[in-house]
Amino acid sequence: MIIFRYLCRELLLATLAVSAVLLLIVMSGRFVKYLAEAAAGDISANILFSLMGYRLPGFLELVLPLGLFVGILLAYGRLYIESEMTVLHACGFSDWRLLMYTLIPAFMLALLVASMSLYFSPAGMERSTSLLNSEKARGEFDHLVPKKFISTEAGRAVYYAEGLSEDKSTMLGVFLAELGGGEGDTEAGQQVVIRAREGVQEIDPETGLRYLVLRDGFRYEGVPGQRDYRQMKFSSYAVILEVPRERNRLRDQMESASTLDLLNGENPQQKAYLYWRLSLPILVLVVAVLAVPLSRTNPRQGRFAKMIPAILLYITYLVILQGVRGAIEDGKIANPAMIWLVHPPFLLLGLLLLAGRSWRRAPPKRLPEGVKESPDE
Repeated sequence: MIIFRYLCRELLLATLAVSAVLLLIVMSGRFVKYLAEAAAGDISANILFSLMGYRLPGFLELVLPLGLFVGILLAYGRLYIESEMTVLHACGFSDWRLLMYTLIPAFMLALLVASMSLYFSPAGMERSTSLLNSEKARGEFDHLVPKKFISTEAGRAVYYAEGLSEDKSTMLGVFLAELGGGEGDTEAGQQVVIRAREGVQEIDPETGLRYLVLRDGFRYEGVPGQRDYRQMKFSSYAVILEVPRERNRLRDQMESASTLDLLNGENPQQKAYLYWRLSLPILVLVVAVLAVPLSRTNPRQGRFAKMIPAILLYITYLVILQGVRGAIEDGKIANPAMIWLVHPPFLLLGLLLLAGRSWRRAPPKRLPEGVKESPDE
């Protein structure tokens, strides 16, 4: 029990240190991205820390497996360099026992990663997406300058407002020109001009489309230079301001969907995301098995001799796992369960490396009685 507590303490301290550094790097990159959007006026600076808090579980579910892998390499590598592991092996402490001791904290960490990937990360993604959508809808009016022509992000229309309401949620005296003929049923060369009493922005929660909803106005459609214009009076008229990319919209929906919804889903995209979330805890256990034999270090080689090959092996594992998930999402792999075939080869590799070390460390052969070993041998 003393050895178990000592190994767990060394392993958890190294894992915590590595995970903290990796988390700081990942969060700094995302924070810089949000800060640039805030500087450009796309989002408010007041929600930056809320967004980072909501995205924290999503960062942890990817950082913790790598933190454990590198933590095992560093912790056990130090024990080999300082000959502590050699003393343990000389006292009968086998590699398989070391693996069992390592899997206990790894299993606890896998449970933590499972809670992140199955519940906290989707919930945080949903909250952050909702917060960004509300900020995007509100932000354009907050920075709207009355009596100035403004083009939408998608370039579909140009609008103009004579003024804004006191809470800046409603445009007053709206003029809008739809570029490229407006709606899809208009003929080539036709232009659409709209004049309305007021307008507000709305976002469809299901599709993520942003609309400018105009009220009490007229719509004029025709070809410039000709007299065959059509006039239509309306009480409410919606114009699409921004069309999100279908792939990005689908990805956001899958990432923010609850695990129960994915479990009840039938399409390959839902199954791919569900299996991905379930694969992350398994990833923790597999990399623990891989790291134990890879952590053995010869004092003459140095502490970091096997670090680069081990990291490359981990990256290969993760890239293959993400590649299979992407192929399932794109329909290139019909059966979503194929993602489970990624784990066994790396688990088998770790067990083979561990077994190979045990065979190489087999006890020496005993000499027959009466035969003395030559001093030159």
